[in-house]
Amino acid sequence: MTYVRPVRREDASAWLQMRQALWPDDTGSHAVEIRDFFAGRRKMPLEVLIAFEDDTPVGFAELSIRPYAEGCETDRVAYLEGWYVLPEHRRRGIGRALVRAAEAWGRTQRCAEFASDTNIENHTSAGAHRALGFDEVEQIRCFRKVL
Repeated sequence: MTYVRPVRREDASAWLQMRQALWPDDTGSHAVEIRDFFAGRRKMPLEVLIAFEDDTPVGFAELSIRPYAEGCETDRVAYLEGWYVLPEHRRRGIGRALVRAAEAWGRTQRCAEFASDTNIENHTSAGAHRALGFDEVEQIRCFRKVL
């Protein structure tokens, strides 16, 4: 049985492992960010949902509300900041369940739009987004310069 609920402290270890798998270049900051989330010291993510298959954590979604998102018309957009399902549990509807729960969360936050992004070369993620009803609105490259 698959179900989704808000993350709890007892899920921290599983969330950490999945976060490290999704964002392997940021491994040093994940544990601190998770600790700060539970302590209420982080503004983002606002909400974290965790998916279970039976009683095993198999995926998560990190959510925020942004004042702007590409292609959106409102100034309060529910945003899918991170979305991950363990590889061996993919293609079973878990990612869909996470996105549906994230959409419901967005509605409770008085958001009329839901947005997300992925790296321009991540074709698997782009396909998953499209399969769940997202419309691709833009492709961009972002630049940064230290001053």
